Amino acid sequence: MVNAITCGARILDLSRPRIMGVLNVTPDSFSDGGQLYRDGRVHTDALLVRAEKMLAEGADILDVGGESTRPGAAAVSEAEELDRVVTAVEALARHCDTIISVDTSTPSVMRESARCGAGLLNDVRGFQRPQALQAAADTGLALCVMHMQGEPDTMQTGPTYSHVVQDIAEFLGHRLADVSAAGIDLDRVIIDPGFGFGKTAEQNFELLARLEVLCNQSQPVLVGLSRKSMISSVLDRLPEQRMVASVALALMAVERGARIVRVHDVAATFDAVSMWQTTRHALSQSQPI
Repeated sequence: MVNAITCGARILDLSRPRIMGVLNVTPDSFSDGGQLYRDGRVHTDALLVRAEKMLAEGADILDVGGESTRPGAAAVSEAEELDRVVTAVEALARHCDTIISVDTSTPSVMRESARCGAGLLNDVRGFQRPQALQAAADTGLALCVMHMQGEPDTMQTGPTYSHVVQDIAEFLGHRLADVSAAGIDLDRVIIDPGFGFGKTAEQNFELLARLEVLCNQSQPVLVGLSRKSMISSVLDRLPEQRMVASVALALMAVERGARIVRVHDVAATFDAVSMWQTTRHALSQSQPI
């Protein structure tokens, strides 16, 4: 198992679970769209306030997204995504001493993000767009390879699997082979099963219940469960009302071996994961009864 990932100039120690804070510079992301991007521009002052707050609350990574990938989301132009992401990454790199991740599938955005100071490329399409894998290889950055069935505008239209966990494991295995063939060292690769991306609520819960199947393999696992619609299949909650359920799901993922949790509510997640770690340590030190 990979226990540390080189992210540009920084090392991400994965000997304990890590928290990735979400910073969407979009007008239409499902939970926080329009908060950091309004009137056609990134509000860098608000971005930096949010970023510093997340870091103070315990975030280890900041994940910047310039294109909404919520179900049904419309694509944005390459130029628009570039403008949003570069503006955000440049500001964060100047002011924040942390690992910056960029949530993108666009090769030019990958290259420019690396130039501006990003350390991790997080691609919901698993680096399958033309030239994406080569661009990622050229940057030398760490990668997160995610599973998604379909595209954001169609992915929730009847997703089907023979066996959801096995099918996702096979897909990720094939992508890792492609990544390796592109000359990328797998010691800098993270995998993400893609909760909510081309999966029904039932498939998401089955995937979470059996997440250790993926976590017991060679690559560290990142999960994004925060405020997802799978919660509303059980609880009648709006996205901004899903913090408690999101933290519960994050803890379930960590218990099953996830090394990184991507979240909107950093402080609550940090507190919960800290209590889990402390209890786990106490158990390891205790005498048998």
